[in-house]
Amino acid sequence: MARSNTQERPSRLFRNLSAKIAAVPMILTAMVVFVGFSVWTVVHSFTKSGLLPRLNFVGTLQYERLWNSDKWLISIQNLVIFGGCMLVLSFVIGFVLACLLDQKIRYEGVFRTILLYPFALSFVVTGVVWQWMLNPDFGVQSIVRGIGWESFAFDPLNNGKIVMFGVVIAALWQGSGFVMVLLLAGLRGIDDEIWKATRVDGVPAWKTYLFVIVPMLRPVFVTTLVIVTAGIVKVYDLVVAQTDGGPGIASEVPAKYVYDQMFLNQNLGQGFAASTMMLLTVAVIIIPWAYLEFGGKKRG
Repeated sequence: MARSNTQERPSRLFRNLSAKIAAVPMILTAMVVFVGFSVWTVVHSFTKSGLLPRLNFVGTLQYERLWNSDKWLISIQNLVIFGGCMLVLSFVIGFVLACLLDQKIRYEGVFRTILLYPFALSFVVTGVVWQWMLNPDFGVQSIVRGIGWESFAFDPLNNGKIVMFGVVIAALWQGSGFVMVLLLAGLRGIDDEIWKATRVDGVPAWKTYLFVIVPMLRPVFVTTLVIVTAGIVKVYDLVVAQTDGGPGIASEVPAKYVYDQMFLNQNLGQGFAASTMMLLTVAVIIIPWAYLEFGGKKRG
């Protein structure tokens, strides 16, 4: 028995050998580009790099300055607001739309295309479009007042207290369709026999979705969560196109802080420290997901 296992291991090693060899350049590129430059960034975050990177180590000084910066703290606060709203609302909207399309309605392909179309646009285009839509002179406020509601006021992009909710509206318009497609693919993978069994038992459709279908979609939900969260952490172009961080610094986000420090203020050390914190945030999300998805399966 032990001998057969020993013979089986080399055979597994050389299985699909050509595909494994073809993947070597991609693996090496990923190791050099992603891992190598990530380590390089972390190392230089402990230096006093200015216009050019240099190994002039100053310990944790850049991190102390980072967490004493009002601009950075506001960007973190905005990221929490933006991320919380996006995770909750995009999943709710995406799941509801996926459930509606899963009823195999007429012209499903047309509706699916319309709902997914915003995701094909760049965030810059989305930001500019919603900058116009939320402009009080000719946007939503102007249209509603033109109908006759003269007292209606809706100008989130010029109000520092609610400006991030204006950014959330644009992000939801673009991203909810993507979440819908991922969840719809998961719904289409559910066996029809489950639906038949719940109908025979007289279980209402909403209870079937909530107590039967949602638990079965856990892997799809987790994967979608990781993709959406990674996009939230690095949000930049949408904010720049829509508000440019304004009014004042009310809509600053970490990615914009990194860009401003590295290219406008010519303070690479501070930019490296901020980007390292962003990398740490993504790692906190990715590592548990990878452990749950792959480590659990391997143990099973």
